Amino acid sequence: MTTTAPASSTTGTRPWLPVALGMLAVAWGGNEFTPLLVMYREGYGFSPVVVDVFLFAYVVGIVPALLVGGPLSDRYGRRPLMLPAPLIAAAGSLLIALGSHTAALLSAGRVLSGVALGLGMAVGGSWVKELSADSPTAGARRAAMSLTAGFATGAGVAGVLAQWAPWPDVLPYAVHIGLAVLATLALAGVRETVVDGDRTTPLRDDLRIPTAGHARFLTVVLPVAPWVFGAASVAYAVLPGLMADHAGAFPVAFSALLGVVALSSGFAIQALGRRIDTPSSARAVLVALAIVVVGMVLVAVAADVLVVPMALLAAAVLGGGYGMAMVSGLQEVQRIAGPRDLAGLTAVFYSVTYLGFAVPALLALLVEETSLTYPELFGAGVLLAVASFAVVARNSRRHLPASR
Repeated sequence: MTTTAPASSTTGTRPWLPVALGMLAVAWGGNEFTPLLVMYREGYGFSPVVVDVFLFAYVVGIVPALLVGGPLSDRYGRRPLMLPAPLIAAAGSLLIALGSHTAALLSAGRVLSGVALGLGMAVGGSWVKELSADSPTAGARRAAMSLTAGFATGAGVAGVLAQWAPWPDVLPYAVHIGLAVLATLALAGVRETVVDGDRTTPLRDDLRIPTAGHARFLTVVLPVAPWVFGAASVAYAVLPGLMADHAGAFPVAFSALLGVVALSSGFAIQALGRRIDTPSSARAVLVALAIVVVGMVLVAVAADVLVVPMALLAAAVLGGGYGMAMVSGLQEVQRIAGPRDLAGLTAVFYSVTYLGFAVPALLALLVEETSLTYPELFGAGVLLAVASFAVVARNSRRHLPASR
């Protein structure tokens, strides 16, 4: 059985803060690349499909790190898994900075960024919670805010530097490397919270998650999960490319702006999501999918008219869908999971959400290989979102955890 030490024995009034900084650093590294997609597409000759594959590549690192990082940290402690995470993120930034013309280096750098982010989410989140003795209920909020702050500031700073500073393919990543080194130094002083990790059972037993087969997870959580980053990636990865020739003289900065708008909207709506949520139905999930439906309609129009105000409105609504889908999905997961399954089921949920990052590459491939257009594909997305809404509505009051 894994036990944790009381956080009160940690020196300092905010022992969780260095870990939060580490989480911010890895989230920064995960999203700094996104506003620069336009630059790699327009300035370095990569096709839209290849550029969007670069975006998806970090999911290859995220998913295994999410699924394995938590169980490993339960056995061996938070420090051995989280301490190297910012340095792994820095290594990813270094490869991307060195490989601006090389697809293999860019892909490898993105995979490393994903590994770091997966460790930050799975291990850093648990560590922050355990160190938040001053307010046990604040741990999850602090972890989520750290990640969101990293996503938003990473995209914003990278976009500004790439648009107006020298060395646009190097300087944004150099700034992140510096931040990652500082975060590592801060983490070095944080004590371990896992004092008696259970190493007596096979690791494969820790990786089994029985509640992943729960009927409510399959019929309520899974239909909404891919829309979390499916909606977000359309807002800050697909839409900027479509608007590149219609955003004036600053396409990279506008790409960053779309990302910040979407993420800020997602962050702001999460408080509302907690108020809408109820254990008696999937009301919050249905609201999330309704927002996604509206967002997909708006982005279909934006892709057709290609004007800045419509693009910003679509990004804001899709960002709201992302935020509401994230928080409502997590609330459902917390009710479904048993005490021993919470970390594992949360990791499964996050893993499915990140599959949404395949959407930009899939759309680009369909446009390149068929006669379909982006407005038409977004129209199909509206139908898929409506179908997801229908599945959840049908099962909204079914298979409630109390009936297990």
